[in-house]
Amino acid sequence: MSHTPGDGTPYTAQGVLLRSPFGGGDLPRLRVLVAGHVSLAGLAEPRRTDFVTAMDAVATNAVQHGGGRGALLLLRRTGELECRISDGGPDGTGAVGAGLARGGEDPLPGGGLWLTRLVTDRLTIAPDGPGRTVSFAMRLA
Repeated sequence: MSHTPGDGTPYTAQGVLLRSPFGGGDLPRLRVLVAGHVSLAGLAEPRRTDFVTAMDAVATNAVQHGGGRGALLLLRRTGELECRISDGGPDGTGAVGAGLARGGEDPLPGGGLWLTRLVTDRLTIAPDGPGRTVSFAMRLA
């Protein structure tokens, strides 16, 4: 049986919760969709807000620096939720390292990734053809 955020039934099965291509105009809708899915999957506040904030930061990076479009995959794994965001833009690994290590308030590239690293339990960045895939996860417990 498939559950949707509108039917109020919590997700318990492992696997894909949401798969969605997106562009810049889709980010508000994507935040609402992800918030609903992670809520039904059992992610409680304040971690739920952190998860949605991290998703928004990574998706915004995909739009701004990765070709204007991206694809989101939201997964429920054993004990955690994982979000994968892929883009088709240039491989931006040169700016990623600097952004992940930032410590001040200077507007350096990679601020969204830096924030994501701070609020999630796991963050990985991998080349994916001409673009990259950013994955992050949070434990449900």
